[in-house]
Amino acid sequence: MGAQLRVFRRRIRSVQATKKITKAMELIASSRIVKAQQRLEASTPYLIQLTQAVSAAASHATDIANHPLVRAPEVRDRAAVLVITADRGLAGAYSANAIREAAGLTRLLNEQGLDVTPYVVGRKGVAWYRFRGITMGGQYTGFTDQPTYADARRIGDDLLQAFLTPESEGGIDEIHIVYTHFVNMAVQQVRVRRVLPLEIVDEVVETKAGESLPFPLYEFEPGADTVLDALLPRYIDHAVYTALLMSAASEHAARRRAMKSATDNAEDLIRSLTRQANAARQAEITQEISEIVGGADALASA
Repeated sequence: MGAQLRVFRRRIRSVQATKKITKAMELIASSRIVKAQQRLEASTPYLIQLTQAVSAAASHATDIANHPLVRAPEVRDRAAVLVITADRGLAGAYSANAIREAAGLTRLLNEQGLDVTPYVVGRKGVAWYRFRGITMGGQYTGFTDQPTYADARRIGDDLLQAFLTPESEGGIDEIHIVYTHFVNMAVQQVRVRRVLPLEIVDEVVETKAGESLPFPLYEFEPGADTVLDALLPRYIDHAVYTALLMSAASEHAARRRAMKSATDNAEDLIRSLTRQANAARQAEITQEISEIVGGADALASA
């Protein structure tokens, strides 16, 4: 066997081994997408009921406009940006898109005169900010593919504590979340959401037929203000939890798409290398036949 043919066959075996790995990762990501969607769907009813409860408490509160989580500061000096990235790579441009959107939001806030403090979820984002020497308000890693409510509550408590800290002690005036919204298996969109201060709007919930739903009746004990104080922190935690679940489903979808593309490329490369190996083998056979014929002609001439 010629040296060139051995090189081609060695490369084919290497690409085949890589193809097995990417195919396995594609199947794993596909199964995890389903679980992530199930967790997201399971949390949706709680979010709906929590939103309705917050709306009811806000409508019955005596002075909602002066609540610390709702009141917009007269002068904005500092802002926090929660950036949700991935702990692992091999997910295409998933983390890069979120970091790029967060960088654009930071520039926009800086132009408005705000100092931005990033709170970063995922090792990819932490490594990006640490490499550039940017001070982070918080770092959260190790759970991006399977986030839990405890993780979201830890992040929400840190953000809420920073928001409630007085401005003279380094507190922040507003909080934004940069996450990847899961639309479907093929489409994921990076979105920005401001979670604090909350914006209270009058909204009428309607059914698919266009009929307005009756506003739920609640009895507040000991009072609407006290209930609102308890509900708003939970609302912040669940907003972070929903963003984490959305980002986790988007991460698995992006990794599945990237691994499928890598598997397809490996198959194309194997076919190309196989054709080149066959051509090299045919060239070796032709050369051997030519040498045999040439040797026979030399013997006959002698």
